Amino acid sequence: MIELTQQQVQALGKPEETLPRVVNPQTREMFVLVPMAEYERLKGEHETDDGDWTDEERDLLRWEACRMLDSFGKEA
Repeated sequence: MIELTQQQVQALGKPEETLPRVVNPQTREMFVLVPMAEYERLKGEHETDDGDWTDEERDLLRWEACRMLDSFGKEA
């Protein structure tokens, strides 16, 4: 597990901001920090008894995550 710096903790505490994003400086790959409860909810909705996820299931999860990010911080 990686512990956050104080600057990162402050970024998490700003609810008006989008979900915090981090970048791997070696690969430039971007990641989004999602609260564990939200991750578990999304994971639980898409787990199958068959083992590995299908391409279609991964695409659906990606779509839902993008939709969640787009609406984060906006009033319903």
